Amino acid sequence: MSPCFSSPCHNGGSCVTSHIGYSFECVCKNGFVGEYCEKAIKSCKEAYGASKSNTSKLVSLHLGSQPMTVLCHMGDFGCGHGGWTPVMKINGNKSTFHYDSVYWSNKLEYNTAGGETGFDLQETKLPTYWDTSFSRICLGMKIGEQVSFIVINMKASSLYSLITEGKYRSTSLGRDTWKKLFGSEASLQRYCNMEGFNVICGGSFFSKARIGIATNNQDHCNSCDSRIGFGTGGQYDDFNTCGNEASISPDNGDKHIKAMGYILVY
Repeated sequence: MSPCFSSPCHNGGSCVTSHIGYSFECVCKNGFVGEYCEKAIKSCKEAYGASKSNTSKLVSLHLGSQPMTVLCHMGDFGCGHGGWTPVMKINGNKSTFHYDSVYWSNKLEYNTAGGETGFDLQETKLPTYWDTSFSRICLGMKIGEQVSFIVINMKASSLYSLITEGKYRSTSLGRDTWKKLFGSEASLQRYCNMEGFNVICGGSFFSKARIGIATNNQDHCNSCDSRIGFGTGGQYDDFNTCGNEASISPDNGDKHIKAMGYILVY
């Protein structure tokens, strides 16, 4: 009896027997993969919808020609229930993802093994940066063993599409929400409060952030000295690429906090 007699290929896949007739291969339609043509999972949101499990787990995502394994963060760890897809992890002590880094404008991955671990110190940039659509962005900052999160509600075809052209795109979380990433230690100047994506206040010399908020001690946005954000740079510490910089009359004293930052989407 042919091994294809029982129709082992799912989702419309075609069963092809080997030349000796003892084994088979499934030729799958687009969007289906694997030995039996299972549906290709492209995000942790899809994985969560299929299982409804709140247990974080390694999942094989199919974003291009090769599957990629990531740790899907399931359940509510601080950003709301769901399956959250990791995109980037940024170490504020390193220059890898400085505001001016080419990694923000290209489709090159960085240390994909870091996508298989949790909220640790491994930096990473995954193909999910340019190939995963979303309606929410989860942002986390880790100082020591404490991790705090905030959420941006925004729909986009990818994070790459929001950032790559360098165009400023505003958000409306408010300074108090951004400060939650650092709790009682957070500090910002009182004026300007320019927030969103590709934030530059008064030129590249001043505080800037690929995702975040920049503030000033004067009632304009021409010379910001403080910021909270991801992919940062500018004064006063251009080497702080993820964290909180605050100088010149901020509301909670001068701060130079370099953090480990996490970006996930849903």
